[in-house]
Amino acid sequence: MNEVLKQKLANLPLAPGVYFHKNKDGEIIYVGKAAVLRNRVRQYFQKSKKDVKTEALVAEIADTDWIVVDNEMDALFLESEMIKRYMPKWNILLRDDKTVSYVRINMNDEVPYVSFTRTPMDDKATYIGPFYGKTSVEKALRILRRIFPYYVKPYSGKKNLDTDLGLTPGIEVGKMDVKDYKRNLRKLIRYLEGDKEKLLRDLEKAMNKEAEQGNYELAAEARDQLFGLRELKKKIVFSDREFLDISSDQALRQLQDMLGLDEPPRRIEGYDISHQSGENTVGSMVVFINGASARSEYRKFRVRTSTNDDLKSMREVIERRLKHKEWELPDLIILDGGAGQVNAILPLVEPYKIPVIGRDKSGDHTKSASVKIVVPGKGIVPVASGSHVARLIARIDEESHRFAITYHSFLKRKKMLGK
Repeated sequence: MNEVLKQKLANLPLAPGVYFHKNKDGEIIYVGKAAVLRNRVRQYFQKSKKDVKTEALVAEIADTDWIVVDNEMDALFLESEMIKRYMPKWNILLRDDKTVSYVRINMNDEVPYVSFTRTPMDDKATYIGPFYGKTSVEKALRILRRIFPYYVKPYSGKKNLDTDLGLTPGIEVGKMDVKDYKRNLRKLIRYLEGDKEKLLRDLEKAMNKEAEQGNYELAAEARDQLFGLRELKKKIVFSDREFLDISSDQALRQLQDMLGLDEPPRRIEGYDISHQSGENTVGSMVVFINGASARSEYRKFRVRTSTNDDLKSMREVIERRLKHKEWELPDLIILDGGAGQVNAILPLVEPYKIPVIGRDKSGDHTKSASVKIVVPGKGIVPVASGSHVARLIARIDEESHRFAITYHSFLKRKKMLGK
């Protein structure tokens, strides 16, 4: 163990967070979460017996960094995001696929239920995750179930102990109808997807509105949900991406320096166009807040005015996006494309003073394509391979590409089935 690492281990905080083990070249080789950073990270270097793989990991660690968060569930969300961004080799080598889980809710079911799965399917259900630690997610959902009661198995219509405990919506005893149950499930999904702050504001508005109109039962329901979610801060809570320490994300600081921004970009939007020979042309918009994906903010567009022209399609998508005054404006836009795409939308974003860059893959659309960005006034700027900023740009670009392809494939299947 070198002196720098020894000093860092001595200064580890007694707080929850995410840690990053690095090798001698500064490459992140493992990302983990901890309820108490000091205890968890020091365990790696204690002289206790470890399995062969962990011993090999520890032998490669030359440095460690960390980000402090407010609670364990923030750490769970941030760990998941950072593993997707950096794809550290030791997370892949050490990970047991049984520990990776998704929350599944199919709102198309007559009476939906909440379950866990290791393998998402293309079945139109909502999948939230992946999470690298099923126990933590289960614990949080048990608490959330008291605020938004739900079923954990296919609906049977029979009363059971969960009904008596108030853990189901009580459809089986006439306490709630299916419509209201689905409305509450959508609130639960919003919370799990990170839309907590807006959900709290909406619940407060609903509570006041229903009270003013004399709908006291609905006002009481909104009040109980609002107070219940606020109380979660004292227990265990899902990620509040709005309040992660943005200054701790090295990729965002590097982006700020590279582009000469006044502050690290808090909200980044990524865009891509997908079609097949001009058929079923679609655009995707993905959103990253403080360096983490905010899936509840994603939007998709079915292109109306062009078919086989990516520049016109991108321009249409950005024009339509900017008409939505209710959507928060981004601090940075990243396009999947080169100088053509960037120049096509510059006149649209300049009045809003939104910086825009493109990722120029020059025909190489593989996952391992090098990161070269197009910066207005500077041309193509190469980004150091494996750097924090390269990983973030690639992650946003790949997510916008995945989201666009998914929507394009959906429309293609729909057309083939004649729907």
